[in-house]
Amino acid sequence: KMTASAVFILDLKGKVIISRNYRGDIPMNCVERFTSLMLDETEGAHPPILVDNGIVYVFVKYNNLYLMACTKRNSNAATLVLFLYHIIHVFKDYFRELEEESIRD
Repeated sequence: KMTASAVFILDLKGKVIISRNYRGDIPMNCVERFTSLMLDETEGAHPPILVDNGIVYVFVKYNNLYLMACTKRNSNAATLVLFLYHIIHVFKDYFRELEEESIRD
């Protein structure tokens, strides 16, 4: 059973490349909030899990991309991180190299 309410693939500036809101309980402007939370943290000290206003942001940075899953439920964070790494693995198999340019093309 999917524990993420929404999944986003973002560039380093926070611009959405791919998004999917599965449950509809996460506002689409959560990406803007995530970007501001990332700017608030000191460089290099970003924890992989952020919580703000009842929304849990779980993310992985890979090359020049952020893969992010959001949920309002009490989900297992390790499962969400593993899911994001599985997405990376599938995209690497498909694109050979997972980068912003390969996804946009």
